[in-house]
Amino acid sequence: MRDLKNQLYEQVARIGKAVASPKRLELIELLCQGEKTVETLAAQSQISVKLASAHLKELRLARLVDTRKDGKYVLYRLASTSVADLWVTLRSEAEERLVELQMALASIVEHGDELKGVDRASILQKASAGEVIVLDVRPEDEFTTAHLPHARSLPVNELKKRLAELPKDIPVVAYCRGPFCLMAKEAVELLRKKGYQAFHLTDGVAEWRARGLPVEE
Repeated sequence: MRDLKNQLYEQVARIGKAVASPKRLELIELLCQGEKTVETLAAQSQISVKLASAHLKELRLARLVDTRKDGKYVLYRLASTSVADLWVTLRSEAEERLVELQMALASIVEHGDELKGVDRASILQKASAGEVIVLDVRPEDEFTTAHLPHARSLPVNELKKRLAELPKDIPVVAYCRGPFCLMAKEAVELLRKKGYQAFHLTDGVAEWRARGLPVEE
């Protein structure tokens, strides 16, 4: 009986071991945005393709990641949305417990308190009514995979040259991949310098789903 119990815990521990790596957690967050090749994942996480492949192998062994062939490419994806929920839960618990993480996040989300406690559903209502612009500043392919309702795609690397597309008399709420993503912070800083009323929404698609809110795919 003891051997059986040990086996049960060992199987659960496989998941813990798979996510016990900062870089593998980052890969999971990237895959929350949609399917990606190993080359894309390596570039976006700033590691070598060889190392990315090794991390992805561990995630596959734990059944957290699946693959499919698309011509000559192999696309990686999360095994299910519950893996994204696991990432959000784990990150949220760490933020709740670890002062060091809270301090690090405070340096990223400079204007985060401005939307703290704001009902996300009310943001949707205002966006639907044209009273606020929800700006998705991730790469366009991630927006195409899934995005917040009524959101508008404007990748952060195109924002500066496309500012004229945004009216200055409507508040802008920018979001990217989640609290650890720096693209929305960069976008808000640029918009504020140019005279826009801009706010940083720390939620990404994974966080939005975890809240039980709708996502457009």
